[in-house]
Amino acid sequence: MNKLKVLLSGGGTGGHIFPAIAIADEIRKRFPEAEFLFIGANGKMEMEKVPNAGYKIEGLNIAGIDRGNILSNFKLPFKLLSSLSKAKRIIKKFRPDVAIGTGGFASGPALWAASRLGVPIFIQEQNSYPGVTNKLLSKKAKAVFTAYPNMEKDFPKTKVIFSGNPIRQNIVTDMLDSKTAKEQLGLDADKLCILSVGGSLGSRTLNNGWKDNLAEFGKENMQLIWQTGKLDYKNLVEELTNNQQSTTSNQIQIKEFVYEMPLAYSAADVIVSRAGAIAISELSVAGKPVLLVPFPFAAEDHQTKNALNLVEKNAAKMVKDSEMKDLFWPTLMGICKDENLRAEMSKNIKTFAKPNATVEIVDEILKTIKK
Repeated sequence: MNKLKVLLSGGGTGGHIFPAIAIADEIRKRFPEAEFLFIGANGKMEMEKVPNAGYKIEGLNIAGIDRGNILSNFKLPFKLLSSLSKAKRIIKKFRPDVAIGTGGFASGPALWAASRLGVPIFIQEQNSYPGVTNKLLSKKAKAVFTAYPNMEKDFPKTKVIFSGNPIRQNIVTDMLDSKTAKEQLGLDADKLCILSVGGSLGSRTLNNGWKDNLAEFGKENMQLIWQTGKLDYKNLVEELTNNQQSTTSNQIQIKEFVYEMPLAYSAADVIVSRAGAIAISELSVAGKPVLLVPFPFAAEDHQTKNALNLVEKNAAKMVKDSEMKDLFWPTLMGICKDENLRAEMSKNIKTFAKPNATVEIVDEILKTIKK
């Protein structure tokens, strides 16, 4: 058997990068001698995250539409042609057996070039509302793996496989009972715990929501694990310290980044989160009641569409950015103080869980590779 060669492309956000890495990890587990090459966009986070995960990556000079600077978009056609040409050269040299795209600026040129060179291509769509690029590429794909059911309206019916999103495997394997997790984090095992997460960079909307309601939170017999993200962490710690509010007490644990997510998910009785596709997939596996605050500037407002899929099934509550001042606190307390509602939401969100998504996706991909 010849050595398996796998091309992957996904980037721009963690929601595109981490599914691609999860798929690569699963293939590498089965074929330790396999060769992998990622194609990303220069200057984007995949150029750091992919090498950190142990994989090679090549960068294209590609970018999306800049709505804030219309003049800069005149360069886009030239960047696209240049990226297609470079992607073609990379693929001709690497000669992959299969190409897998998980979205992002570079994924379009990479998969288009691969399909033109006769390489079988696969698409993994994380969101309930797919982008234009994936819709176009789906016509050439062997299969389109979706995170939501009923996506046949967007992709060729015979190619759609409802697999769920690939997530970090430790979210599946390392969950603990709530009491044990709270004790390991130095929290009170008998008090309700809220986990607030806004992604690796954090969410200023969520951070401001907590800042505005810290006095009210102080009156409650509850605990908070507050992941602020990199941008606001120092200022928030300083502000809370100046206001004589402890940031390491049993009531509030403030963190720049949560490294042990399975432990934090396990300790949480209620979770506050943005509504990115991978976040929702992890939250569904964690199975905790969730208040979603979608990022309103995501492409085609897909975070709101992701959230509504859960809200319609009473699997989550949602507050829009524009409603935070008025609705964040009452909605959150409505969840925290209603044990029956929390049990119902927890049961319902678990129906969205696809813990074996990565394995199922790789199974399907490997079926098409005749080596």
